[in-house]
Amino acid sequence: MFGLTLADLIAGVTMLALNAYVVLGGADFGAGVWDLVAAGRRAHRQRAVIADGIGPIWEANHVWLILVIVLLFSCFPPVYASLSVTLHIPLVLMLIGVVLRGSAFTFRAYDSTGSAVQRYWGSIFSIASTITPILLGMCVGALASGALAVPADADFHARFVAPWTSGFAILTGFFTLAIFAFLAAVYLTVEAKDEDLQEDFRELAIVAALAVAGLAVALLILGHRIEGSITPGLVSRPWSLVLQVLIGLAATTAFVALVRGAFRTARVAAVAQVSLIVWGWAYAQYPALIPGVHTIESAAAPAVTLRLVAWGLAGGAVVLVPSLWYLFTIFKSDEASAFQRVDTAEYKAPE
Repeated sequence: MFGLTLADLIAGVTMLALNAYVVLGGADFGAGVWDLVAAGRRAHRQRAVIADGIGPIWEANHVWLILVIVLLFSCFPPVYASLSVTLHIPLVLMLIGVVLRGSAFTFRAYDSTGSAVQRYWGSIFSIASTITPILLGMCVGALASGALAVPADADFHARFVAPWTSGFAILTGFFTLAIFAFLAAVYLTVEAKDEDLQEDFRELAIVAALAVAGLAVALLILGHRIEGSITPGLVSRPWSLVLQVLIGLAATTAFVALVRGAFRTARVAAVAQVSLIVWGWAYAQYPALIPGVHTIESAAAPAVTLRLVAWGLAGGAVVLVPSLWYLFTIFKSDEASAFQRVDTAEYKAPE
């Protein structure tokens, strides 16, 4: 169909899972950023909205990251091996951050005394939520810059440190953090039911949107100066202009909606904007999975493996998609929000 192979289709499903993780799990990390910087007389109420917003669903959102890892391991094993070896330092640090963030959020949630212990876990949760997206973005920056095409006989620093610590990779890390923080702030404008809190998160979302725009421009400029970077593909491929226009329209819609207080419209537009950014990156480097190292075709597992995984995905979707839909219906519908919303006026949280 349209010249696509089964490997192409599974790579597309992998990107769909990554897209879902960014717009769902990424927002959970972004919420931790706002938990970290919450200040002033409404800080405890802001943290209450954050806890209420991510509490019922944050763990379920990790299913998408697990799916990405399983698909890479099963269907594109050379890519999995290359990423897990060359980027083993930031990936291990990311794993530590994910574990610390989840554990700390759970321990804080079950301590409602407002004690020093709760403040301790709250700090771990928010700091880990801030550092982990930066590490994820640095990995993506190393991939997108072509820095993973390193000779096997290179020294330790050139092979395992330099690819993810370049200026481009670090900037991509902060770009990722800005995207996650932007999504979280937009979502929280809908989660918050009090007008003063909605205004707080609206202002934070606008600041994050400006940061996303500024960092995106900086990455485009810097990326064009790096040999082997996929950045030229963001503007030079046949459909690149269409994607960039759509991203611009979605970003403009989200920004205008935030300014006007149309928070649900802003949420839809923000999801569209970030999703288009993810797919723009994938399109710019297609058919490469690791630019300069592996393409979809060169890294694909045997056909029998791909077919079995495809059947597994079809069967799994029958269970996974309705289950997640039901989960969000229970905890994120208007009726559920009215019933389960934390009373922010009574909420005890670390000062």
